[in-house]
Amino acid sequence: MGLLAAHLNDAGILLVNDERILYREPGFALLEDDHLITGTEAYISASLKPRRIQNHYWSELHTESLPDRRFHHMSAADLVSHQLEQIWKRVAAPGDRLAIAVPPYMSNENLGLLLGIASELQIPIVAMTDAAVCATRRHYEHAVPVHIDLSLHSSLLSRLMQEGQVQVDRTEVIEDNGLLVLHDRWLKIIADAFVQQSRFDPLHTAETEQVLRDSIPDWLAQASRSATVPLAVEYRGVSHHAEIESLELVAAAGPVYQAIVSSLRALFRAEETPAIQLSDRAARMPGLADTLKTRVGGEVFLLEPGATARGLIKRCQAVENGAGVTLSRHLPWDQAPVTVESGRSGGNGGRPTHLLLGHKAYNLKGAPLVMGSQAADNERWLDLQQEMPGLSRRHCVVSAENGQFIVTDHSRYGTFLNGHRIDGSAVLQIGDLIRIGTPGFELRLISAEDQSGS
Repeated sequence: MGLLAAHLNDAGILLVNDERILYREPGFALLEDDHLITGTEAYISASLKPRRIQNHYWSELHTESLPDRRFHHMSAADLVSHQLEQIWKRVAAPGDRLAIAVPPYMSNENLGLLLGIASELQIPIVAMTDAAVCATRRHYEHAVPVHIDLSLHSSLLSRLMQEGQVQVDRTEVIEDNGLLVLHDRWLKIIADAFVQQSRFDPLHTAETEQVLRDSIPDWLAQASRSATVPLAVEYRGVSHHAEIESLELVAAAGPVYQAIVSSLRALFRAEETPAIQLSDRAARMPGLADTLKTRVGGEVFLLEPGATARGLIKRCQAVENGAGVTLSRHLPWDQAPVTVESGRSGGNGGRPTHLLLGHKAYNLKGAPLVMGSQAADNERWLDLQQEMPGLSRRHCVVSAENGQFIVTDHSRYGTFLNGHRIDGSAVLQIGDLIRIGTPGFELRLISAEDQSGS
């Protein structure tokens, strides 16, 4: 009788024991002649039989019938049950128990349904813990950690507290910003490279499209080691070749990376030093670690494969038989602390000089610039000239500190940076958009020569 730990991220559902990784397959399901196939076997047919594929069932776990007519007699719960049953049959021995690392896209309702499914399958779940907490096994001294992972459909960000142990502070799930979006973007530029260099279109047939998808992980690994990536596809006995620059892969991923950067910057206060912890899956994305280091600052830490499940099994507090299982959002550390050099030491997206409202630019040099609905004496004030819901009298202030411009929120309604509500304060960069009020005034950070002296 032993304890197994599972990380339920649909990009790669993973199970470990004390010694090794036992199972790692994606959350894909294929319905083939009324025979349900899940995991890698389903994934390798994703391009060949796209209408028979489902891959949202872990992130949208419910009991309603699936809208696809081929799956109308099934629900997401049925697909989860089938894959979970296959996993357990493959890896578990009699008497084994299971602890689960839970990604932030799973709600309490999802987890309740999952516990019911496990009970029907006679899988004894003895613990459920937040995945970011499981992955964080050491204290980051003088810094604030944020854990980043990717699912099939989302980017997953978790800000963590370190008061005696690691615990969840705040989570962000960026929808439609996951691995599948990245793979589609890379698929397009790789196919374009073949067309331009060999006059062969690998997207012309489902067979060669699937070959591209299957080859992407190896090509990404190559991109992390060299400036160019050699590409090869064989079709009907003929080998086709092309080459792509690694920086092209990074550029294609730009919109996805930028969404992560924008959300991440709003999670850190201006005075905090980021400790950005990347899962092995996120760390394999070419250029992501460098992008975060440059645009957010602090230090980036790359985790090993299976770190989340391993971190859980090493620190799992299994409940007693018969006791209810609830989601835990904290764990003690079990590894030596690491000291992070104080100061942001990065976050260089360009230092702005002016704040643009409409057609007027306000110089950021000099006294702090105050925004709100009611001017105060002896303060430099940005006159918004009208009332608006959600606008406080002294809403926010832009000021210079330690060679940076920061925005500090003083309102009860929140100040939004690039669409994300800031946590007290945030460092500003060229191109940022501040929004205050509802529907809101929008103010753009720019770099320009001062023409007006405002």
